[in-house]
Amino acid sequence: MTSFVSHTTIDCANAYELSEWWKQLLGYVDIEGDPNLPGHEECMIRDAETGHSILFIEVADDLSAVRKRIHFDLRPRAGSRDDEVERVLGLGARQVGDQRGKYGPGTGWVVLADPEGNEFCILRSEAEVSTTS
Repeated sequence: MTSFVSHTTIDCANAYELSEWWKQLLGYVDIEGDPNLPGHEECMIRDAETGHSILFIEVADDLSAVRKRIHFDLRPRAGSRDDEVERVLGLGARQVGDQRGKYGPGTGWVVLADPEGNEFCILRSEAEVSTTS
C-alpha cells in the first residue's frame, strides 16, 4: 500500500489574503463550496487542470522564528524563467536569492518570497531546459 499527497498545507497569518495571492501566481481557483472569504481561517485553492490543492491555515505562532522547511519550485508554463520572475515581482513577491548561472550560462533559478515571507523558486521553463541540455 502507498500514500498520495492530498494537498499541500501552508501555515500563515492571513489565509484569505495569501490564498488570493497564490491564486494570481499559479492560476489556481477556489474549491466549490469552500468558504474562501476574508477572515476565514482556512482557505483552499486548486489547479483546475491537475487537481493539486493548497490549503492555507492561519496559525498563532511566530512564523518568522524558524526558516520554512518546505517550499515550491515553480516552472513557467510558457515563456522564460526571467519573464516569470518579473511577473511574480509585479504581483508583490520579493527576491531573496539569485542562482541564475550557478551551473553555467542559462542555468539556475531565482529564490523569491510571497507577502508573508514563504520562499519559493522559479526554475527555467521546459523549453529553456531543452535548448541548453
